[in-house]
Amino acid sequence: MSTTSEIEALVADRVWIATALLHQRHPERESFTKKEIREAIEGEGLAQGVERGTLSAHIDQHCVANVAPSSGKYRMIFEVSPGNLRLFCPGDHTHPGRIQKRKPSKSVPQKAEISPRYWYLLDWYEMWSKSRPYSEATSWEDDPLIRLIGSGRHIWADEHADEYVNRLREEDPL
Repeated sequence: MSTTSEIEALVADRVWIATALLHQRHPERESFTKKEIREAIEGEGLAQGVERGTLSAHIDQHCVANVAPSSGKYRMIFEVSPGNLRLFCPGDHTHPGRIQKRKPSKSVPQKAEISPRYWYLLDWYEMWSKSRPYSEATSWEDDPLIRLIGSGRHIWADEHADEYVNRLREEDPL
């Protein structure tokens, strides 16, 4: 039977809890389908009071770090490949729309906002996420390709880019 604090937990926290439980139960797996996460939420009794559409929106978009955000900007899960998700890890690429200037977007539930029954998952996650192989880049700004944006603009600063290319072609025809 679910406790009141489980029922009142944010939908994003419920998605994180279900995904963490799947990782714990299946450590050999890298990711899980959206259907598996939804079933884990329902099986754990965490879907109570949540409309199916709301749950789907959180699994499809609101909680997914590397998907363009709509209203929710959480970073609870990460899409490894289309339809396959795992928990978000520090260092995973985050869609630029989820980067908030004042504070980082939520990626892990707060202990006070979830049932004590799931507190152990927070300690487990800390160890699990540190053991994961992931990119060295911690944000889009740290990505080496993104850092190239605007480089070389001094080359054609006084000339339209098309004119610059045409001039180069005239100077050195193949």
